[in-house]
This record gives sequence, C-alpha cells and structure tokens, in this order.
Amino acid sequence: MSTPDTDAPPRTPIAAPPAGSPAPAPSRRPRRSRSWHRWVSPLALLALWQTGAMLGVIPERLLPSPTTIAATATDLLGDGTLGAAIGVSLRRVVAGFAIGAGAGVGLALLAGLSRWGENLVDPPLQMLRTLPIFGLIPLFILWFGIGETPKVTLIALAVAIPLYVNTLAGVQGVDARFGELAAVLRLPRAGVIGHVVVPGALPGLLVGLRLGLGSAWLALIVAEQINADAGLGFMINSAREFLRTDIVVLGLLVYSLLGLLTDAFVRLLERRALAWRHGLAPA
Repeated sequence: MSTPDTDAPPRTPIAAPPAGSPAPAPSRRPRRSRSWHRWVSPLALLALWQTGAMLGVIPERLLPSPTTIAATATDLLGDGTLGAAIGVSLRRVVAGFAIGAGAGVGLALLAGLSRWGENLVDPPLQMLRTLPIFGLIPLFILWFGIGETPKVTLIALAVAIPLYVNTLAGVQGVDARFGELAAVLRLPRAGVIGHVVVPGALPGLLVGLRLGLGSAWLALIVAEQINADAGLGFMINSAREFLRTDIVVLGLLVYSLLGLLTDAFVRLLERRALAWRHGLAPA
C-alpha cells in the first residue's frame, strides 16, 4: 500500500472570480498596418519606368519619364489648368453617379420586393446590360445635343447597371426567416425595408458601388470626347493635337488616381459598414 508523499509542496487553491466581476477579455494580437504593402508594386513599376527613360530604353517622345510628367503637373497646377480640369470632371462624375446610384438602387428594390416589379423592371434592364453603352453615344447626341446632358446621362447609365444587378442579388438573397420575424413583429413596409432588406442587401450594394464608381470613371473618359470644352478629356485632346505626350499621360494618370481614391473611400466605407462580417483576409 503506497503512502502519500509528505515532501510534496502544498498546492495553492485557485480562487474563483468574485460574483458579478466581468470575465477577462481575450487577449488580441495587435494587427500591424500593412497598407504600405499595396504601394510596393506601383513604386517598383515607377522606378523601372524612370530607369528605362534614363537609359534611353523608353523613348521620351513616346513615353515621357516620371520626372518630366511631374514637372508638367507642377506647371499645370501653377497656372490653374489642371485644377480647373479636375474640378469640371469631378462635377460630371458626381452628378452622373448620384443619378445612376439613385436609379439603380431604387429599381433594384422595386424588382426585389415584388413579383410584378421584377417582371416590369428586370427584363428591359437585363437587355440594356448586354448592350455596349458606349455605342449609345450617337443616340445620346441626337436626343440630348452636345452639352453636359449626354455626358452625365452616359455616366449615370454606366453606374446604374452594376448597382442594380448587385443590389438586386443582395435583396433576393436576404434570409426569408428575417422576413417572417418582421411579420411576427408587425413591422410596417418601411420598417421591413429599413431594418431587414437594406442591411441584408448591404454587401451586394457596396460591391455594386465599387463597380459603379469604376464604370463612372471609364464612362467619363469616353463622355469627355463628346465635344467637351473643359475637363480632363478636353485637356488630353488638346495636348494630343500639339503632340504633348507628357500632358496626355498626365491626364490618364490623374484619371487613374481619382478612380483609385474613390475606390479606397468605398473600401473604407465597406470595412466600417460590414465590420460584423468575419471573412477570409489575406495574411
């Protein structure tokens, strides 16, 4: 028969936390910001571009170096040409985006919340989605003239289609049990839309928002070829006539930077609005 080991150190009992005290929060590993990783490849490409221009591999006449384009940007900012062109283009995008977003989301709710609405709205919009919208430019000129209306209309149409498609998919993907719960709680129609449909369709709506913004900038480039007398497109066309490749490339870079900034804004909005979602994230 074994005897207990009297030489073992006494054990200290673990005290239970007092009643009512909050449970200790789980430790979280601090997340280091890795946003600078997104700039590695653009900066590397910029360095290769500059090196190729300095070595003569890239002819300055065909593609000016980044330093040349930076000097041109400084000159155009100094005399106000670039700032005025950006302001005009931004106004066109904002106007077209506001009209297209309102129409796209409104039609998606109409088609997603009722069968007759879907039968009424979805077939013509699906037909319109398969058309190359830039092929509608001649008709827009005939219908609206050569002023600002055809430009804004083209941008609005480019925004409305992706927003409609993605928002409709989000509305139709809302869990039916939430609708049943809303019926039990006797929520009015507006309450169902505000508390059930819109939050459930928000992921799809934000995807459509990003796609719509990208389409808006693409449509702007084409729209500003319609007899524009101001804006980035007008600046690029004028530079092309005088073989100012540096201004042409600068205008294209400004287009891309504006698109990148608006996309980053929507990404930030998406992270804030969908903070409750836990998905896979890149390491």
